[in-house]
Amino acid sequence: IAMWLVLWWKYIPVLVIISKMFFAGVSLFAALGFLLYGGRLFLMLQRFPVESKGRQNKLQEVGYVTVMCSSCFLVRCIMMCFDAFDKAADLNVLNHPVLNFIYYLLVEILPSILVLFILRKLPPRRGITQYHPIH
Repeated sequence: IAMWLVLWWKYIPVLVIISKMFFAGVSLFAALGFLLYGGRLFLMLQRFPVESKGRQNKLQEVGYVTVMCSSCFLVRCIMMCFDAFDKAADLNVLNHPVLNFIYYLLVEILPSILVLFILRKLPPRRGITQYHPIH
């Protein structure tokens, strides 16, 4: 917030680069977080007995979500790095709505839709258990 306030007050090119690299770092850590925790969950599910009900489906779901989220955050990180150092690769395309739509479609909307599609199955509802008082 402090960087944005300083940039609002006075435009400093070095601070613009630092702010863009900060967001690239946030995206990189998000990608690494998905890889780390998704990978750990995947390995944990692999250790379950082969006979476990739904094991294969959960392995696929966890694998797909891990790969999808990690790759999208990594692409966003790379794009932010290009944006920070290459003036021709400006991601601030508010005056060009088609490019803006394509960028956000690829790095935010499409991954969200795919994750929701992969995880669309809800667990079955539990039956209502009746209360039996102990006499």
